[in-house]
Amino acid sequence: MERDKIWYLKKFNLFENISHDELENISDKVSDNEVKKRDIVYLEGDTGENLYFLKKGRVKISRVNEAGKEITLTMLEPGEIFGELGLFDDQPRQTTATALEDSLICMMRRADFEQLMSNKPELGFKLSKLMGLRLRHFENRIDDLIFRDVPSRLARLLLRLSEQHPIETENGLKINIKLSQQELANLIGATREMTSSVLNNFRKDGIISLESKHIYIQDNKALRKIAG
Repeated sequence: MERDKIWYLKKFNLFENISHDELENISDKVSDNEVKKRDIVYLEGDTGENLYFLKKGRVKISRVNEAGKEITLTMLEPGEIFGELGLFDDQPRQTTATALEDSLICMMRRADFEQLMSNKPELGFKLSKLMGLRLRHFENRIDDLIFRDVPSRLARLLLRLSEQHPIETENGLKINIKLSQQELANLIGATREMTSSVLNNFRKDGIISLESKHIYIQDNKALRKIAG
């Protein structure tokens, strides 16, 4: 079990160039948590006492706007870190983390990671770089929500998912991740009804096909044109 912990820790960019002995020391300070699909990892308003490492599964980071509508900011894949903002301020969390599927998450206490950074200052630099990249991603998401219409936002999302989770099939390029229409709507900041309508239009135009919550890209060129 301990060897498994170290193997997983090596998969995180944050810990590249860390020696095996140092990883053993880090592994003593982390705890593994099995999280079921739809379980909450942390809620908006919680204190930021822990740093999280996603080993298996998928997790979404979301916020609820003033109108009570949930907007998904990002979906995390294995090997990604989250909850890092709590390490740098004493403010309550501004997002909610929810498991999209059964997941295995490694958790480290804030105090333990701060001690680790004091011994390995480069970890703080790497974490700051990660936060910068994530902030840029969030800014791009906000630009999409403000300046693009729903068909363009949905087309851009489908193209991004097809690049991240592609499977070539006889029926076209399959997006190998199951997302409900509500989950798609949350990702593009639209209503489920509007998202369903746009998906149906894409399907009628021969741009995509739908099968058991999976989406197949039939006309990549047309989708890119809509995405702008």
